Amino acid sequence: MVTSPPSSNWPWMMLPAKPQSVMGQASRATTTSGEHQLSTTGQSTRSTETGGHLTRHLTRRLIQLYTGLALYGASSALLVEAGLGLEPWNVLHQGLAELTGLTIGVVSIIVGAAVLLLWIPLRQRPGLGTVSNVFVVGIAMDGTLALVPEAHGLAVRVPLLAAGVLLNGAATGLYIAAAFGPGPRDGLMTGLHRRTGRSIRLIRTALEAAVVVTGFTLGGTIGAGTLLYAVSIGPLAQLFLRVFALPPASDRSTVVATGTPQGAILRP
Repeated sequence: MVTSPPSSNWPWMMLPAKPQSVMGQASRATTTSGEHQLSTTGQSTRSTETGGHLTRHLTRRLIQLYTGLALYGASSALLVEAGLGLEPWNVLHQGLAELTGLTIGVVSIIVGAAVLLLWIPLRQRPGLGTVSNVFVVGIAMDGTLALVPEAHGLAVRVPLLAAGVLLNGAATGLYIAAAFGPGPRDGLMTGLHRRTGRSIRLIRTALEAAVVVTGFTLGGTIGAGTLLYAVSIGPLAQLFLRVFALPPASDRSTVVATGTPQGAILRP
């Protein structure tokens, strides 16, 4: 038995056909709507991913900032315990501590705040790292001094000095790479450089010579450690700046440079 195709006068075959143009428009509208939805979803996803990446980037910078500042204070305390010579500004801090009876950490905070006030006539703008530097370094220094036992004999003091200088270089790299603003003493140098037109090298040498002489006169310690610090902190800081350099915040952002900051003054 052969089955014939449905007759044209069957009920469902007699219904009027939907115009092709209307169906095509509906199909295109559906496709366009779908593409728009996919595009919007893609943009939303990319925005979420970018926001998450920026948050992680900022978190890492903050961790680097406060870790660097805390380690800087701890390294300075190791140099104090070694008793073989301090970095220039801590010669002054130690001398003032001897004069006033305050701890060296508290003196560091007071001096940092006073130096920061000098930024006002120099029209320097502090950053989060600048203000944090004033407090965190001094607190970390006093905390470390309270925990580390007193060192006796060169067999202990020399390794303590070496560890302090090395840790100071690592702390400097961490702190500068975070890019939250210069320390108060660095800002004083750069501000004087801009206002006077003198070179950074000249201003830094003059300031550090003045604080060393003043600190030594008041009882601060200078010695082999001061010289070792002076010749090694630059190369160490440059090394650790490369180690702790941050990647860009995003593919199109250069919030933090991937290379070593140019002209960085290597001291918080």
